[in-house]
Amino acid sequence: MVVLTAQRRTMLTRRIRWFVAATISYNVIEAIVALTEGTRVSSTALIGFGLDSVIEVSSAAAVAWQFAGRAPEAREKVALRIIGFSFFALAAYVTVDAVRGLTGGRDAEHSTIGIVLAGVSLAIMPLLSYSQRRAGRELGSLSAVADSKQTLLCTYLSAVLLVGLLLNSMFGWSWADPIAGLVIAAIAVKEGIDAWKGDACCH
Repeated sequence: MVVLTAQRRTMLTRRIRWFVAATISYNVIEAIVALTEGTRVSSTALIGFGLDSVIEVSSAAAVAWQFAGRAPEAREKVALRIIGFSFFALAAYVTVDAVRGLTGGRDAEHSTIGIVLAGVSLAIMPLLSYSQRRAGRELGSLSAVADSKQTLLCTYLSAVLLVGLLLNSMFGWSWADPIAGLVIAAIAVKEGIDAWKGDACCH
């Protein structure tokens, strides 16, 4: 096991704070755009994506709160519980939304803004997730790693959203998005359990 120097630990802590701040900032913008556009085009997928961004902000905020204190380790358990709950809430919403999509509802209109948003998120989120996870693992922070998984889940949701919007726009296949959404919900439940149990650094 590598023992970190005080200087290295301080640097990693600052780095995690920066990643968390970047994640929160991007997700606030993402949520506003997705919810506004989703409402305009009657897209449950876009609205769900926007709500996911809100949940991600709560997860990142939990880590920000943890590392704002002088002893981040003391706040680790509470932060992990908040992150775990965020995963469960995300899974619950995506499941309900997917079932609603499969059982019928108003067809969404084409959304160029939604497609662009999903593409941008698909490019940005993996980088943020990897960078934060790497720093969190080196620092030994379960909550930072768990939050990075929340960000990575956004990548999966971005891909699902992008495919769903494209298939709906090009072929009218409205069933593709809710099916993929159920897979994402299952992943979210697993990650939520890991975060709740404090197993985030083991994966």
